[in-house]
Amino acid sequence: MKLWVDGGLRDADTARVSVLDHGLTVGDGVFETLKAEDGRLFALEPHLDRLTRSARGLGLPDPDLDEVRRACDAVLEANPMPLGRLRITYTGGVSPLGSDRGDAGPTLVVALGETTRRPDTTAVITVPWTRNERGALTGLKTTSYAENVVALAEAHRQGASEALFANTVGQLCEGTGSNVFVVVDGQLLTPPVASGCLAGITRALTVEWTGAREADLPMDVLETADEVFLTSTLRDVQAVHRVDGRDLPGAPGPVTAKAMRIFAERAAQM
Repeated sequence: MKLWVDGGLRDADTARVSVLDHGLTVGDGVFETLKAEDGRLFALEPHLDRLTRSARGLGLPDPDLDEVRRACDAVLEANPMPLGRLRITYTGGVSPLGSDRGDAGPTLVVALGETTRRPDTTAVITVPWTRNERGALTGLKTTSYAENVVALAEAHRQGASEALFANTVGQLCEGTGSNVFVVVDGQLLTPPVASGCLAGITRALTVEWTGAREADLPMDVLETADEVFLTSTLRDVQAVHRVDGRDLPGAPGPVTAKAMRIFAERAAQM
């Protein structure tokens, strides 16, 4: 397997990033994950726009998007596969130990790994930890993901594929790597970006294509919602059949099934 590291393709087993890279030492970096089907990336430009917004939010220089596009093309060509997860990572680069950023310039890594299609339904749990909707990193897709690692490990321990967070005021926010939608009295609802959730690319397309409405939602909506589903780059629209100990029989329900169908049809036309 070959990946792109700072200007060219490298063999995965010999590619190197400095142990003093700020992305490693303090998590000073941003990233994007894209779905690659038969060498074609889905929604590349919205992902690149968000990469730039996240970089600016951290005070990093704007990434050279022409280089990023060249890197993506090179990695896709070098690693043909039917379905892959392409990751763009952009960090603060080699820096002194500590939080101060050095002057060596950013590091760019683009890598591709094979993946499989997700099942139509999944189980989720809620976790006691919160998202900070007022934090310095809120809304940025950064490499500071240890909180998600802990929560996702707990989900797996309980036989689920995702963990859902509330924010600091007890509102439903997001998953470790997904956005969440609920159906209440026939209405399709999702937390607003102001809740602290990431402005997911798949989330935005789902809102646009289905007419879902943003609304502040109490965490206990998960105890009464008629349907629940997740969206993310690799999940697309995925129904939830269990939340903690509550089963949602018949998942995907009619609203979710329609959203799944609409997303598949519209995505195929992009």
